[in-house]
Amino acid sequence: MRTLLPVALASALVLATVPPALAHSLQELNEELKSSEQYFQPVDSATPDFTLQDADGHLVRWADFRGKVVVLHFIYTNCPDVCPLHAERIAQIQSMVNQTPMKDKVEFITITTDPKRDTGEVLRSYGKAHSLTSTNWVFLTAPNGASDDATRKLAEAYGLKFTQDADGMQMHGVVTHVIDQDGRLRARFHGLQFDPTNLVVYINALVNHIQVPHEHGEPSFWDRLKAWF
Repeated sequence: MRTLLPVALASALVLATVPPALAHSLQELNEELKSSEQYFQPVDSATPDFTLQDADGHLVRWADFRGKVVVLHFIYTNCPDVCPLHAERIAQIQSMVNQTPMKDKVEFITITTDPKRDTGEVLRSYGKAHSLTSTNWVFLTAPNGASDDATRKLAEAYGLKFTQDADGMQMHGVVTHVIDQDGRLRARFHGLQFDPTNLVVYINALVNHIQVPHEHGEPSFWDRLKAWF
């Protein structure tokens, strides 16, 4: 079966400087990345559900992203240091992905934890300023009528705490979440020092459903990629 090869091949060409992992399963790929990427954390849990609002005021539900691999992170636009750097790292990942046929199979989601100040206009301007492309990226905030801490509580459900002080500044960690097509949280990449190629390799594996157990005797995605070359 060669239907997955165009995606795999294009990704391999983009990542030509990195030898492809020969994992036969997601578990094996997790082990390989744990040994080579210190900021990688494998996860296998249900994704916290949400109903949020995009920068144009449209309601967006988690179910709207079913069938796509999702790269999700939390920021707030008044953050003076790590948030803009995080957004730019996500933009770098998006650019790498969008040079391949994965472009239509991956969605990038940025959620603000400061919905009171981060209006639709602010969010759109922030995205443009940090080179995020709207083709397969969306900025989300709390819907009208929700509490000001609604998205901070959602961040906590994803395992990330944003603590707001009296001046509106928020103490928080930096985490990039990777979610598969069925809505399962599969990985966290911590901080900003991870190798972006490792994240793209992980996304590529999920796009090609490496998380789905193969029947006995069926070649893995990585076997097919190796055979292609």
